[in-house]
Amino acid sequence: MSERGRQAFADVMTIPAPDDPSPAASRMLEFVFADVWQRPALSRRDRRFVTLACVADADAEAPLRDHVYAALNSGDLTITEMQETVLHFAVYGGWPKASRFNSMVDEQWDRIHRERGGQVPAPPRLLPLDTSADPETRLAAGEQAFKDINCLEYAPPRDNPFHGAGILNFVFGEMWLRPGLGMRERRLITVACVAFQDAPYPILSHVYAALRSRDLSFDEMDELALHFAAHCGWPKASNLNQVISEQKQRVLAEWADEDAGP
Repeated sequence: MSERGRQAFADVMTIPAPDDPSPAASRMLEFVFADVWQRPALSRRDRRFVTLACVADADAEAPLRDHVYAALNSGDLTITEMQETVLHFAVYGGWPKASRFNSMVDEQWDRIHRERGGQVPAPPRLLPLDTSADPETRLAAGEQAFKDINCLEYAPPRDNPFHGAGILNFVFGEMWLRPGLGMRERRLITVACVAFQDAPYPILSHVYAALRSRDLSFDEMDELALHFAAHCGWPKASNLNQVISEQKQRVLAEWADEDAGP
């Protein structure tokens, strides 16, 4: 187990590398931490969002604990950003898994302050919300946000609870518009979540929108797929990689048509 791998692990995780001579542990240090985490196409902060989504989905207690702790202890994410990450994950990764994620955030935030000899600060007030409380205004804002975020000219109809109350009122009428995370960070979380969910249209639509909007560059999206592979698995990443390749061609064709004009 090389010193390079041990140092890379310590830098990312903010704890010493494990004393484990097994092949799995040694290759994790060498490839995942000394290679993948150090690549320049995504920042360490960017990689936190992809990783958190992966470990929250994996139902693996120790990785979830350690990556939540590292993201907060390093200062790469603020507590507000972490809490918003949990909420965003809940929508795209599932509320039951997000419940455990949320509990882990509380536990590790308390741990960090105990280690530093301080008190956990009082949370900010949740109300009033920045978005409108008027139902019609929220739905209209959700429709516009859906079109803007997905790079589409249409929004789903308000014809059932899933679309009206869920997608338009909450997901796009509230969550995507919350100020605690930027659009780029929400793209990173969402692409990781739809990739591990194996839902064909959401993978296609969110990869497309992240590229079409230029919130993620082609190189950054390729790097996301590699980082996702390291933390979620190569078979699912292979599918994501294929979708990325297809959506790059779609976006390039659309940009070329726009440049050509009428």
